[in-house]
Amino acid sequence: MDRNPLAPEFLFTIGPVPISRAVVTTWVIMAVLLILVRVVLRRPRVQAGAAQTVLEIVVETIGQQIRAIVGRDPWPFMPILGTLFIFLVVANLVAVLPGATPPTGHIETPAALATIVFVSVHVFGLRARGALPYLRHYIEPNPFMLPLNILSELTRTFSLMIRLFGNMMSHEFVLAIVAFLAGLLLPIPFMLLGILIGIIQAYIFTVLATVYVGAAVGSVET
Repeated sequence: MDRNPLAPEFLFTIGPVPISRAVVTTWVIMAVLLILVRVVLRRPRVQAGAAQTVLEIVVETIGQQIRAIVGRDPWPFMPILGTLFIFLVVANLVAVLPGATPPTGHIETPAALATIVFVSVHVFGLRARGALPYLRHYIEPNPFMLPLNILSELTRTFSLMIRLFGNMMSHEFVLAIVAFLAGLLLPIPFMLLGILIGIIQAYIFTVLATVYVGAAVGSVET
């Protein structure tokens, strides 16, 4: 019986918890990014080298995008939103490596990232506006809106997860089918397109997360 292509591929278990290939790939990506950042920033210099310059450009660009959306100092939001974007770019581009599959093409990774965004939005909102003012906006303009506002929060988180998962999974399937039917050379343009798609999906996911955070802190109209 053929295995369901949507089912996770488990590699081993830690106690009662099964660990899938997507989770292992995520751990590897996290470790590589951590090592690269530690190496690049081990001895930061005023006259930056090539690697430090690239990292500074990436960080400044992300900061400018966040500032343009939330309309305030971006640096309090950089640890979560900046890390989210960089991780997503790398995770999505794993698809171009032979034999590798992007963890974002499996539902557990987009679900975990969407959950992180969901929690972060409320943490930033509570911190910026205070508990009572922040919770009060769920009953505006009247208390009867409470169920709809809660449903809206859950729906947009679900939409964030499904959008990333659907786009990355479909691209992975298309690339696999073309490679099977046409050999190894023809899919190269699809791989280049996959790089573009991966970067765009990382950008869209991060922009939506930033909009949600901006709305929570009162900088963006909902």
